[in-house]
Amino acid sequence: MTKEEQQLEKRFLELGEYAYQRGIAVYSDFLNLNELNIFQETRRKLPYIVTESFGGYELAERQIAVFRPEAPLFCTDYPVSCLKIVPLQEKFAEDLSHRDYLGAILNLGLDRSCLGDILVEESAVHLFCLSRMSSFICDNLTRVRHTSVYASPVEAGEFHYEPKYKEITGTVASVRLDRLLSLAFGASRSSLTGLIEGGKVFVNGKLITSNGYQPREGDLVSVRGMGRFRYQGGGGQSKKGREYVTLWRYI
Repeated sequence: MTKEEQQLEKRFLELGEYAYQRGIAVYSDFLNLNELNIFQETRRKLPYIVTESFGGYELAERQIAVFRPEAPLFCTDYPVSCLKIVPLQEKFAEDLSHRDYLGAILNLGLDRSCLGDILVEESAVHLFCLSRMSSFICDNLTRVRHTSVYASPVEAGEFHYEPKYKEITGTVASVRLDRLLSLAFGASRSSLTGLIEGGKVFVNGKLITSNGYQPREGDLVSVRGMGRFRYQGGGGQSKKGREYVTLWRYI
């Protein structure tokens, strides 16, 4: 672990102890994949409280860490809000990207840790953020590049998201992480092994550095800078003994 990672682990332990001692729920800011991996490793050191992560929807990549008492009737409201961002005049709107929206929001003076995922869809953009920042963003986010926009809160239960994916089927010599990555991204295994060994590949939020790791059916694989896919399992063998597999690559 680097010094920064050790400090983060210490911070998680402090939050867990505080939640236990006070009998209340405590939350971190939004975490990236590497930080979430450290959180997953630290959870084992906090067996006396409930630990979980939450990002606002099922496939959230950026999530907050949650520490709360182990009580059967304990309820918690996650401090995460969803905002809807739309252009004021659709016909004059630019074709804006995730980077455009993120840059505009960060230019308001916010830290990245205040922000969760940004989902760019055809009809609107949905942003997850810490609840304490939602009013500030709604009041101050008025322009993305040259497009005037309007941000408003989404009420609980009104957010519906159907992730788009491309189904990929093919064969692999064996169900190993490097071979599934090669099939998912259409690249050679040799060009992808460096990503795995370099700490850029996560399975269900856990850092995996072994090329020979064998994912299980339903596992979500995230590759920093490239995207995500879900391993949907196999379906028998070809005449040459290769394994048939199906992947859902999210787009």
